[in-house]
Amino acid sequence: MVIQHCSSALHAPAVSAAYPMAKPGYGKRSAPGQQARTRDDFALLPTRERYVAGFVDHLPDGASMSVKQLAKQLPLYGQQAISTALKALSVAGHLRRVRCSVGAGDETRWVFRTFWSRTAHDNEWWNAYLASENAAQATAPTAAPQAPAPDTAPPPPWVPDEEPEGPSPAGQAPEPTAVPPQRTPPQAPDAESAPPAREATPSPAYLALARLGRDDHRLALSAHDCTALEPLATQWLDRGVTLDYLTNALTAGLPAQVDSPIGLLRRRLIDKLPPRMPATASTPADAPTPTRCLLVECIDCGRPGRPEALPDGLCRPCHQAHTAGGQPSPDPTEIVAVKAHMANLRDLLKPV
Repeated sequence: MVIQHCSSALHAPAVSAAYPMAKPGYGKRSAPGQQARTRDDFALLPTRERYVAGFVDHLPDGASMSVKQLAKQLPLYGQQAISTALKALSVAGHLRRVRCSVGAGDETRWVFRTFWSRTAHDNEWWNAYLASENAAQATAPTAAPQAPAPDTAPPPPWVPDEEPEGPSPAGQAPEPTAVPPQRTPPQAPDAESAPPAREATPSPAYLALARLGRDDHRLALSAHDCTALEPLATQWLDRGVTLDYLTNALTAGLPAQVDSPIGLLRRRLIDKLPPRMPATASTPADAPTPTRCLLVECIDCGRPGRPEALPDGLCRPCHQAHTAGGQPSPDPTEIVAVKAHMANLRDLLKPV
């Protein structure tokens, strides 16, 4: 008598022909070094993770990998369960979610990709593979960015929680997410308030000042104000600081109300001028700055970082919470703050 042993695991539904594909540059990407597909794939995983892994493994490259879309196709589990399953698959070595930069200059954008491997790999393998992907993107030639339409508003300064979905016409350029510090430059000032050269080639210092009002309305400057402060801001850039450093120094610790933005910024540009650092002989002035075109994103909270800084695809706090069975280790500074807050509450409740 022959006894057939049937597995109790749930079989993932077949991939629908109408399953939505992510826009170009987003979605699933198959990693190399995978073994041939067998019936015993994911046999060591729990039932839910095996169910989700079997479905994801049959998705074509470029398919949408957002939790919302996966939950629509897998009716047995909701979005929270799918998110937990993806985290478990990342820890098991089957996937890594990354952000890749595409474009150049002010047209740089970040796109989301989920690298998938049917064969589980350890952290060292993923770190080496993602490092090679980063090197390949850093050396790959980039196409010239297309000029934006005149009536197109600048992209929003936030990153969406989900990948854009839906079909896109053939040959259409991808529409990835904007990087907050590198948004499309604001429109040039009017010809009546600035010289013609300002409209054609605004300096980085001028653009940094003009963006302050876009990010915080308390620092809104006119075109004349930007022109007046431009020489002071240029001195900062001449001393080797970055635009982010300049912006942070001008916007840190602002009062609740700023009556004179140009007066406050002029005072800060003069008082906080950084020291001039001598050039080191060991670093040539024309040495190329290393660029990072790929960042791993924590599969739990979405925090980006270098591959080696996110073992198992999790940032340090999420990794500690996972290894501690869902109980994150307390932060000493938070403990002190809570104790001080409780002591203050007890003092307020004391009878006068």
